[in-house]
Amino acid sequence: MTTPQDLIAAAKAAGNCLTAEEAAARARESDVLLLDIREPGEHEQGAVPVAVHMPRGVLEFKIAEICDDKTREILIHCAGGGRASLAAQSLNTLGYENVHIVDAMFEDFAAAFENCE
Repeated sequence: MTTPQDLIAAAKAAGNCLTAEEAAARARESDVLLLDIREPGEHEQGAVPVAVHMPRGVLEFKIAEICDDKTREILIHCAGGGRASLAAQSLNTLGYENVHIVDAMFEDFAAAFENCE
């Protein structure tokens, strides 16, 4: 029987994972799309200012509205990396070619982002 943890592990193994520091540096240095796929309540508790908030539940339906360039670099973060992994896998299935998972706790990513300023 496959568990959610199995799905996440497989997505991370197939995806391009970045540390909090690597992702923050890329987000600061280039024209990447930084997606925050946490739920609205999580987002309200704190967010990285340049991130576009798009909850995981609507990602596949709304991504083309903000990014129709399937070669653009996209960094996806959530609260801990699990949902970001599954979201990256979905975007790859939709044809997005340059998707990266921020494999870090949100607090660590936010702190790394602040340190890059």
